[in-house]
Amino acid sequence: MLVVEIEERKREKDRVVNESFPALKLSGLSVQELQDLCKQLHNKLDVVDEARYDMDAKVTKNDTEITTLRQKITELKGAKRPSLKRVKKTTDDMLGACTDSSKLMKADFKAKLKTVKKDEEKREEVTDWRKNVEAMSGMEGRKKLFDAGQ
Repeated sequence: MLVVEIEERKREKDRVVNESFPALKLSGLSVQELQDLCKQLHNKLDVVDEARYDMDAKVTKNDTEITTLRQKITELKGAKRPSLKRVKKTTDDMLGACTDSSKLMKADFKAKLKTVKKDEEKREEVTDWRKNVEAMSGMEGRKKLFDAGQ
C-alpha cells in the first residue's frame, strides 16, 4: 500500500508540474525569440524566489510567535520554568549522582583518616623594627655594619 501511495504522489506531482510549466519548444526559434524566452523564464524564477522568501519569513515569524505564546501560557498557569545555569561538575559529583554508594565510600574514606598534630615550630622573637632602625641610623650604624663586615 505504501509503494502504491508513493507512486500515486509522484504521478500527481508530475501532473501538477506539467500543468504549471509546459514543455518548452525550442526548435525553430530565432536567437531573439530565445533571448525573450530566457528573460521570461528569468522573471518567473524571480517571482517564485520572492514568494519562497516571503513564505520562509512568515514561517519563522509564526514559529517565534508560537514559542512566545507557549511561554505566556506556562506563565499564566503558574508553573514558571526557572532559568537554568551551567554548572561545572567534577567526575565525583557525576558518579555520586548515578550511585549513592560512591558518596558513602568517600565519607568512609575521610572517617578513616588519622588526625596528626603538628608541633609548632619555635619562632625567633620579633624585635621592634623601629629600635633597629634608630640603632643603625647615622654614621654610627654604618660604622657598625662596616666593622661587622671585616
